[in-house]
Amino acid sequence: MSSPVSHRSSLVFLAITLLTFLAASSAPTPLYHLYQEGLHFSAGMLTLVFGVYALSLLVALLTVGSLSDHLGRKPVIFAALLLNMLAMLLFINEGSVAWLIAARTLQGFATGMATAVLGAALLDTDRQQGPLVNSVAPLLGMACGAMGSSLLVEFAPLPTQLIYWMLLALMLLQAVYVWRLPETVSRIPGALASLRPTLHVPPQARRALWLALPVDVAVWAMGGFYLSLAPSLVRAATGSTSNLIGGGLVAVLTLSGALMIFTLRNRPADKVLRLGAGLLAVGVTLILTAVHSASLPLFFVATLIAGSGFGAGFLGALRSVVPLALPHERAGLMSAFYVLSYLAFCLPSLLAGNLIRSFGLIATTDGYGAVLIVLSVGALIGLLLQDSARARATTGG
Repeated sequence: MSSPVSHRSSLVFLAITLLTFLAASSAPTPLYHLYQEGLHFSAGMLTLVFGVYALSLLVALLTVGSLSDHLGRKPVIFAALLLNMLAMLLFINEGSVAWLIAARTLQGFATGMATAVLGAALLDTDRQQGPLVNSVAPLLGMACGAMGSSLLVEFAPLPTQLIYWMLLALMLLQAVYVWRLPETVSRIPGALASLRPTLHVPPQARRALWLALPVDVAVWAMGGFYLSLAPSLVRAATGSTSNLIGGGLVAVLTLSGALMIFTLRNRPADKVLRLGAGLLAVGVTLILTAVHSASLPLFFVATLIAGSGFGAGFLGALRSVVPLALPHERAGLMSAFYVLSYLAFCLPSLLAGNLIRSFGLIATTDGYGAVLIVLSVGALIGLLLQDSARARATTGG
């Protein structure tokens, strides 16, 4: 079972399964305007449908994130696939906003469970390639889901169902194949105790977390806004009615982020974090310019730059903080880091959805973008001042 072929096929299967979960997570984005038109709900309700996914994912990471350490990887992967298959059936049969919220809640929990167990299984299978796959596959998956869904909506029948049928079929095959994988951990007691959330930021990592937090919050808040409201924003700003635009923007955002993570994976964390802050500030500024000039090409250029900032900012924040923890402190620190990241992913977009009712989509976007720019520039200044102080201390000046 440990032959190179089985090792390689296990790695490929785990990567494709992780990609599938994240593709499913972004598949609804190009469909949101169809749901709005068909079910007649507001932008605030739209961001609620999006936000419950992130909150449910967060609950899963905090509760069942380490369950596979006790029960084994295969049963937990199988359970996550079953939950996500049920979510696909809810999407296929949606008839009200309540069905959509139920589907997204279930999907979020399944994705959080899968992210934790597949990430662990990838590290078990390949210590060298596992971390890279863990970083890049989710962003590639989100790009595939958003773009694939857009293409099917534009050119295929059953616009609100076909993508989910395809994902359901793929997950069914994965649920069958997962039992052929070699199990990488032995069962140990303590499964119930592992469900208790643990958050802990060790003292030696707190300063680095505070310095990285504004960039991390800004990049995740931008990601949440894009995945929930970007298609509606482009329609409002440019008048474009193409279903390909929303999915294309999400694909550009996530692919550019994945490319930056791959390109910068061996660079010093502080330089990557500064680059992420700078690119995000420039990207968001250009997005606001695109909104007010109604320029579709500028939207894509701005999204490319902002997505690069997303990838660099996330990677820089993660690598600035996590290495400072001792081995027995890493799980608690990672949980705390992801809690903050996913709260930034959903809460600001939920707030934006409610503000749209009072101020409109364009004005809300302006305010949202201004906050992201202030966070990014403020973080960049703080990081530069820290580097300057460190250089003075080193030279004795």
